[in-house]
Amino acid sequence: MKLAILGGGAWGATLGQLLIDNGHDVMIYDINQSFVDVINEKHIHPFFDLPLQESLVATNDLSVALNYSDYIVLAVPTKVMRGLLTTINNLLDKPKYFINVSKGIEPDTQKRVSEIVFEVVSSKNLKGFAVLTGPSHAEEVIKRKLTLLTVASSDEELATELQTVFSNETYMRVYRSTDLIGCEVGGAVKNAIAVVSGIATGLDMGENARAALITRGILEMVRVIESYGGTKESAFGLTGIGDLIVTATSEHSRNFKAGKEIGKGKSLDQIYAEQKQTIEGVRSILALHQLAKHKGLSLPIIEVAYKVIYEDMSVDSAITQLLTRTLKSEKIE
Repeated sequence: MKLAILGGGAWGATLGQLLIDNGHDVMIYDINQSFVDVINEKHIHPFFDLPLQESLVATNDLSVALNYSDYIVLAVPTKVMRGLLTTINNLLDKPKYFINVSKGIEPDTQKRVSEIVFEVVSSKNLKGFAVLTGPSHAEEVIKRKLTLLTVASSDEELATELQTVFSNETYMRVYRSTDLIGCEVGGAVKNAIAVVSGIATGLDMGENARAALITRGILEMVRVIESYGGTKESAFGLTGIGDLIVTATSEHSRNFKAGKEIGKGKSLDQIYAEQKQTIEGVRSILALHQLAKHKGLSLPIIEVAYKVIYEDMSVDSAITQLLTRTLKSEKIE
């Protein structure tokens, strides 16, 4: 099979290597000419300085990438997703399958990537949609370390096909799900909770506090998933708690690391100046704050994170706000 990956960053280039390992033909599109050159000429991963197969090719011409395959992998930050999809829709002259591998919710609209795709890409250009997600640091997948993911789609036939495309017998096993909503939302909420976990770590609050924040964060994930119409079960699978564990506890996670720097006193502007990869969790905190306000959801951890990051609330005040909430029984509501 031929696949085009839009976005040659950490995850996009890594998935390109995975697909080449699986015997497929892959073309990566990226606007960054240096990424394109290092893939084509040096056969090196743009972020991790590790070798890539020579058969993996890249281009900075979007039309070339779109014409290469009927399977389009979306590996760009959510902040550029809508604009890219608008351009793609204007260029297409035949329907394509879209496979999203980015994790986030769009601020202001609170829309998931699938919703953006179905809104922007006309029906004549859209053959099907799926999301590939789960606990996966690109730093480990590029080294072919054992990883488990989930592909979700309302089209079970497409999910089954892609499950085979991305799986191999050496280091990658892919499960499938029909709960597209739950799988998408889990990936977005875990990024937000990972930022909070990083803040707690940067403040040296201890492992007890971090464990509590992560665990109560799962409850908030359930509430958000159900508010969108997804199933609670997805919060307890690979795309929920699995992704949360790997993102909220690891130095590989840019969301965790960004939170850690916030906890140490750095501003968002300083972090963005030093970080060349997108921090989806910060955007997700904004989007989830807006969602909670719009739908009346109780997301206390997300709310204090929003106040700390966007309203300059002191961490001491944030902790006090959490600890002085009405005492209650512990249950999954």
